[in-house]
Amino acid sequence: MTRPLSASPATDAGLPEQAGPAGPGPAEHGAVEASLAGAPAERPGPCLPGWTAVLTALVAGAAMGWLLWRAGALPTRVAGHGLLPLPRARADRRALWSGALVAASVAAFAVGGITRGRPGSVWLLTRHGAYRGTVRTTGLLWISPLLTRRRIDVSLRHWRSRPIDAVDAHGTPLQVSVFLVWRVRDTAKASFGVDDHHLFLREEVEAAVARTVSRHPADDFRGAAPTLRDNERLAEYLTRLVANDLRAIGVEVFSVSPVRIDYAPEVAAAMSRTRIAALEARHRRAVLDDVLATVAETVRGLSERGLAQLDDYERTSLVRDLTVALCTAAPSKP
Repeated sequence: MTRPLSASPATDAGLPEQAGPAGPGPAEHGAVEASLAGAPAERPGPCLPGWTAVLTALVAGAAMGWLLWRAGALPTRVAGHGLLPLPRARADRRALWSGALVAASVAAFAVGGITRGRPGSVWLLTRHGAYRGTVRTTGLLWISPLLTRRRIDVSLRHWRSRPIDAVDAHGTPLQVSVFLVWRVRDTAKASFGVDDHHLFLREEVEAAVARTVSRHPADDFRGAAPTLRDNERLAEYLTRLVANDLRAIGVEVFSVSPVRIDYAPEVAAAMSRTRIAALEARHRRAVLDDVLATVAETVRGLSERGLAQLDDYERTSLVRDLTVALCTAAPSKP
């Protein structure tokens, strides 16, 4: 059964600390950072403006055409019409062909590195598996074809989890769904620190939800103890916990908000009956408090105005009769 997530007056105290491990401590974070000590930090990668590559390709293409013309490899007449003048003197054909091959290689090298930088994504550069930098520039770029390029999304992203199985402080099974807003801050750590930062993020969120939910009950039917219904405090604690866990792999977390806190199907019916019984008991207690206040005000008014002089027995009888009458007239269910 779906439970509302709005905080009730009984949970204004928030989520105070309780005994037991609430999350990863400094030692655990230190161990994670030590294990990622070999991962490189993000640094700018080598790139050039795209117009330099275009200009180089044009110059190399023109040089290749001129060398081929000098070597006599280009036709000077087509369908009886002259296209190009005849070369004045025959040069060393081997040298001309070598030069044309070099010019073609330069043109191909220049054209092969032309790419486009898009807003919200970057190029991660590697060579033989080693990190060579990250290019965050947008627009027309030239990156060496000798480097392996991989595009990584660094825009603001969101993810809604599937129902996560957890238990509260009373051992009641729950299913919790959360909404996560995040982005990749350090592309080098996200790519080389873990095998798959998307999978790591999902598993860390599930672990953080399980740790947090186990510290408090989902509902308190008997008193006013802090519960998981304090959505604002729960989201604040989850955000801080998940952000600390993912900072080491270069992922920045902005918010982790619970969107659903449901009882597991095997206990939903029983907890629904318990919830209804608690609401009815609370309603009866409120009705009785109102009735007693009304009776006390009525007896006090009779005595103060001098409308009746009542001894103890008569006062007790009047209180009993008024209480029975008002309780009978009050609605029996909330």
